[in-house]
Amino acid sequence: MSNLNGFSTEDDSRDAGHGQICCLVDDGERCSRMAGNASYSKRIQKTVAQKKLKLNIDHSARHIYICDYHKGVIQSARSKRKRKLSDEDDNNSPDHDYDGPEVDLLGLQVNTLRRYKRHYKLQTRPGLNKAQLAETVGRHFKTIPVQEKECLTFFIYMVKNHKSKFDQKHFAHDS
Repeated sequence: MSNLNGFSTEDDSRDAGHGQICCLVDDGERCSRMAGNASYSKRIQKTVAQKKLKLNIDHSARHIYICDYHKGVIQSARSKRKRKLSDEDDNNSPDHDYDGPEVDLLGLQVNTLRRYKRHYKLQTRPGLNKAQLAETVGRHFKTIPVQEKECLTFFIYMVKNHKSKFDQKHFAHDS
């Protein structure tokens, strides 16, 4: 049996969403859209509960994959509060008009997060776990201003001229 307590197993995940209907019940009505590869994980369920969205998993579904529509609904609900806060804090500052994608710092190794913390001299209490460290680093990372046009121009130049990060030393001396 590939279904264990209403959740997919590794065998089911190989065909992520293919030919399956979204597992969500939206305001009492089962969604009939095709499921994509996004899953209704515990973390997503927590977000849905916090944002008071009227979404529940249909326990008769043999998978936990959701459609692209509900994925978008959940993502926009997630970033809605961030946009409101930045609009109130900033009076239309050009650096903060764009609410970019969330960076998943939990994918980094703990040593990488610690190096970031050390490099930027971030003050934290000792003994933080990976999740707490990623949260602290993430808060700092979001405050770093980026000149998008300048950054994109430089990136395109580097790609067109087949330069890499390692060539930057030569790039500065080439001109």
